[in-house]
Amino acid sequence: MILESIIVIFIYFLCFFIVGTYIKNNSIVDMGWGIGFVIVAWYTTLRTLNLYTSNLVITILITIWGLRLFYHIIKRNWGKPEDFRYANWRKEWGKLVIPRAFLQIYMLQGVFMFIVALPIILLNSENQSTFTIFGFVGLLIWTIGFFFESVGDYQLKVFKSNPENKGKIMDQGLWKYSRHPNYFGEATMWWGIAVIAFSSGASIASFISPITITYLLLFVSGVPMLEKSFAKRPGYKEYKEVTPVFFPWFPKKSK
Repeated sequence: MILESIIVIFIYFLCFFIVGTYIKNNSIVDMGWGIGFVIVAWYTTLRTLNLYTSNLVITILITIWGLRLFYHIIKRNWGKPEDFRYANWRKEWGKLVIPRAFLQIYMLQGVFMFIVALPIILLNSENQSTFTIFGFVGLLIWTIGFFFESVGDYQLKVFKSNPENKGKIMDQGLWKYSRHPNYFGEATMWWGIAVIAFSSGASIASFISPITITYLLLFVSGVPMLEKSFAKRPGYKEYKEVTPVFFPWFPKKSK
């Protein structure tokens, strides 16, 4: 099942690479992130016919998350030019943009997708599973994460849709308690999924998934890039001083 999952993910991102290269817009890979997990989850579940409660619960949770994320990103990016990150890489890589994009954008995301999808892949590699009380704990953790990601994204969308907020820092709603509530939510969801998978019979390697996504969001592609892009905005320094970066908590009193 592991090898089959790798092949499915490779073909999936190869298709995105071909399209992205043809239209000269590598940021379309972002649109495929959520749906890719949905495909892997359903493929491994139906391929093995492991229709146990735990397997179906995780598959459904991944489907809910993946479809919402896909809708959110495609609605946000549709019709817009290539994202500034990919556009900068295109200029930086010059004549090597095609091979480097293939390896450093599409295939690298494929590697991360495989790692993050490990809970469902490993669970579907088992002959059977049992949904225990810890499965409900994992479900609760996932629900908390989904709340933070979906509500955080919605609040930010509403904030940005108001012309009066152009150039301002979002510091309302969940963003009052975390500078990146949506990223916190995404990491939390994968911790919940890993708990369900492990408690249902998957190996402890399931936790490689939430550890990886948490590390990426905190130290690589999530928080650091946004913090850097927001650094020069008016009011961000003050917002940063009183608001937790990732884990939600009550804001500090301003000095």
